[in-house]
Amino acid sequence: MAINSNSVCKICRRENAKLFLKSERCYTDKCSFERRPYPPGQHGQARLKFSEFALQLREKQKLRRYYGLEEKGFHRLFTVADRMTGNTGEAFLGLLELRLDNVMFLMGAGCSRRHARQMVTHGHVLVNGKKVSAPSYVVKIGDKITVTEKSKSAVPVQLGLTNAKRREIPAWLEVDFDKAIATIKALPVRTDISTPVEERLVVEFYSR
Repeated sequence: MAINSNSVCKICRRENAKLFLKSERCYTDKCSFERRPYPPGQHGQARLKFSEFALQLREKQKLRRYYGLEEKGFHRLFTVADRMTGNTGEAFLGLLELRLDNVMFLMGAGCSRRHARQMVTHGHVLVNGKKVSAPSYVVKIGDKITVTEKSKSAVPVQLGLTNAKRREIPAWLEVDFDKAIATIKALPVRTDISTPVEERLVVEFYSR
């Protein structure tokens, strides 16, 4: 998870997209992006003209921050997607969606992707009954992801499950909120991914 000492609400405003980085606050009228949907700083409301490179860079940064990855790991995953057959951008989004920390967030076992990553690294997550502590672990069709029995009653987990019910669960993921279990039913396709990004610009950025 990329470490940033700035306010995470400013990150959403900077990228002009609601990235759900602040847990419960993102679902209330206190959300900074809802109140001030423009970049922070004295020039935030100015009408700026961006170059093609700037647009590509901003889209790449938005996607990286959305999933909370550092540049090295983000680029490495893109390299894997670039070697796959089919549309590189869609393949890249699919790999990002299938990361264990992201699945944990989608199923509600983490109130944010940062918290979901901590859950994984601290050993609170099981994949097919076996403990997995690597957030970058890519799940496969048929995998069952669950929270350990000891951690299911934790307040952050219960809060995350409540927040997840407010979101639309993607078609490739089946979630049992009562048991905190998620099952991978299929591979993600673009229509199932709600990530607010133009992946074409990210591919163009790395293809320069």
